[in-house]
Amino acid sequence: MSEAAIRSMKDLPSTHLLAGGTAMCAGCGGLEALHEIYDVLGRKIVFVNAAGCMTLLSVYPFTPFRSGWLYTSMASAAAGAQGVRDALDILKAQGRLAPEDDMTAAVLAGDGSSYGMGLSATSAAIERNLDFLYICYDNEGYGNTGQQASGATPHGARTATTAGARGYSGFKKDLFAVWAAHRPAYVATVIGAEPLDLAKKIEKAASLKGPRLVIALAPCPTGWDYDPGLSVEVGRLAVRTGVWPLKEYIDGKVTHTRVPHPRVPVEEYLKLQGRFAHLFEPQRNEALIAEIQARVDAYWQAIDEHLRSSHRSTRV
Repeated sequence: MSEAAIRSMKDLPSTHLLAGGTAMCAGCGGLEALHEIYDVLGRKIVFVNAAGCMTLLSVYPFTPFRSGWLYTSMASAAAGAQGVRDALDILKAQGRLAPEDDMTAAVLAGDGSSYGMGLSATSAAIERNLDFLYICYDNEGYGNTGQQASGATPHGARTATTAGARGYSGFKKDLFAVWAAHRPAYVATVIGAEPLDLAKKIEKAASLKGPRLVIALAPCPTGWDYDPGLSVEVGRLAVRTGVWPLKEYIDGKVTHTRVPHPRVPVEEYLKLQGRFAHLFEPQRNEALIAEIQARVDAYWQAIDEHLRSSHRSTRV
């Protein structure tokens, strides 16, 4: 795809490369994002799929991918991508693979792998400046095994392992910042409910070399406990409330590609999901709702102050 080919919704691919009829859950936000990511990237790609929800896409000996696919353990997808990239480079050096037939090594992994079990191998791959694309579908828990808490679980959410009155007592790890600290080629957050923003970022990531990460928030009807028909609405509210900032890192700079204004109260997002039902029934937990709102407010206040400061510096 040529540079900056996607400018509006009419430029988005109209057909899907990923075949249907898979065992994925209805309304899967991760699958929603993957469809578009794959369509923009095209066929010249090898997906290195860490154990997780997306491995349900493939049932031996078939996969729905119209390109390469490799299964790995949850902790070793980045190492698998290294092997794929090395093999492709060797084939090119031997003249057995024409440059125009080269493929992209792309990790496809959930938050359990990306935020936790596979983070060490991923960090090492970034330090080696591996030329690969890492796609994380983040459903904020170990969704394939019953939605246990992961490093991506948000504060207050009820999971299979945090079922108390206050839900998860910890806080979601900032994987975007962890990657950015390595100074890779590119990092971005996306969501399937905002397809144009997603497509532009995938197009940009595809044009670069080196370690690249795309984190897709993946609304999960099964793990988050809501009607599958609400996945797009839940995704849009994640952005409109400011819970899921859409941003990108490139050349040492972080830019927000969508600043919600005015922001919708966080509880509009929370109350659609059964994992947060304990915040509203049998009685409202005003303190915890306010705490969650305050953390979101503090994030965007810091962004606003930074933007104002940058504007003043530019004018001076």
